[in-house]
Order: sequence, then C-alpha cells, then structure tokens
Amino acid sequence: MTTTTAAPRGLGKAALSLNAWLVYAFFYAPIALLFVFSFSDDRNVGRWGGFTLSWYEEFIDSTQVQDAIWVSIRVALLSTAIAVTLGTLAALSLERFTFRGKRVFDALLYLPIIIPDVTMAVMMLLFFSEFFDLLNSIFGLDLRKGFSSITISHVAFNISFVSVVVRARLAGMDQRLEEAAVDLYATRWRAFRYVTLPQIAPGIAGGALLALTLSLDDVVVTQFSAGPGATTLTVYVFGLIRRGVTPLINAVSVIMLAASIVLVLLSLLVDRVRSTSNAST
Repeated sequence: MTTTTAAPRGLGKAALSLNAWLVYAFFYAPIALLFVFSFSDDRNVGRWGGFTLSWYEEFIDSTQVQDAIWVSIRVALLSTAIAVTLGTLAALSLERFTFRGKRVFDALLYLPIIIPDVTMAVMMLLFFSEFFDLLNSIFGLDLRKGFSSITISHVAFNISFVSVVVRARLAGMDQRLEEAAVDLYATRWRAFRYVTLPQIAPGIAGGALLALTLSLDDVVVTQFSAGPGATTLTVYVFGLIRRGVTPLINAVSVIMLAASIVLVLLSLLVDRVRSTSNAST
C-alpha cells in the first residue's frame, strides 16, 4: 500500500517540478537571449556575429542617450516625490477619516490602475493641449508639452499605485497604537510622526520604489505627453525601433532591465530590514 501511493506522489512531484522549470524558461529565456545578442557584432538584431562591446560603447558615447537618461531620471525622481506625498496623504484620508464623497474619491483613485495605458495617454494629450492653449491665449504665454507635462502625467498614475501600497500597510497596522498615543496627550501630529509614520515607512518606501520603476519604464503615456527637447529613455528606445532595429536596442534594454532589477532588489532589502527590525523588537 505504501509503495503504490508513493509512486503517484513521486510522479506528481516530478510533474510539478517540470512545470516550474518550463514556466521559468518561458519567463527568462527571452531575457537571456536579449542579454546574449546585445553583444553581437552583427547589425541584424537576431543574428550572432561574434562578441563585441561596441553597442554598449555607442550607448555610453551617444549624447542623445545621455540626454534621454538624464530626462528619465529627473522625471522619475520628481514625479515619485510628488506621488509619494500625495498618495500617502490619500491613503491616510481613506483609511483614517470619514467624509462626504469618500466612495467616489476611492473609486476615482483606482481609475488609473484599471484603465488602459493608451486611454490614460489620450486623456493626458487632450488635457495638456487644451490647458496650454487656454493659458497661452489668456496670459500670452508660450507653454508647450515637455518636461513638466511628462512629470505631471507620471504623477497622475503613480499616485494610485503608491496609495494602494500604503493603504495595505495601514490596514495591517493596529490603530489602537495611535489611540494610545493620543490618550497619552500626544497631538495628532506627534502621534503621526512618532507612531504612525515609522509603522507605514516600509509601505511608503515600497510605493516609492514602485512609482520610480513605473516612471522609468513607462512608454505610452510619456510618448503622448512628451514634447520637443524632452525625450525619456523609453521613448528614445521606441524611436530606435522606427529607425531600424540594431543590437543597440538590445544593449539599451539590458541596461534598463538591470536598473529595474536593482530597484526590485532594493525593495526586497527594505522589506527584509523591516522584518528583521520587527522580529528584534
């Protein structure tokens, strides 16, 4: 009886292991191919022509790439800072307070997560076109789409993601700690600063890393809200596809992938530090 039941269990375990390896291969085989062909010396993106570092050298030496990277970093940092502030405040208001229109506000806050990127991009395009035309006609300005429009667009969709992460942290927090601080004559601000903020800090850090990653990786919304002189790295890569695909796009994609992995590892590190500190206390 033991032998007959052990055999099906062994087969089931082997089948699950094989399925896991197939899933990993499905996910990571394209990344491995991308990495390998980024060193190809053939201009055909899918044909191996020998090992070379010339595409990475072209990436480093290109002034257009450097300008695109600098624009991407500035947009990502500024939009993340604004989105983290507004998203955290939105999460606190929804989790800790009751007010008129709360359900409507909650639904609207989740809207950028639900709607397709192209819909969000078209909305941003129409908004900036009409808004800038209105300001230019009233005040005689010459406002155009550029760095500011990209930053505002990234803030618009990053607020929702930050709010979701912070709200998840607030939902798992014991609200009696805040009430105890208030009972001990702490003001609302001091209770937030010394009790609530340290508890939700990992959630804020996770939301910030998520917003930073989404801002660096966004293509569709950025493409619609960008203007002359403000080209992010993702939009530059999209432009390379139109001009003809070479292994340069592989090298750029590998570097962007490495940056995203670093951000994910930082997020895991923050979570591990938080878990260690909680266990020690």
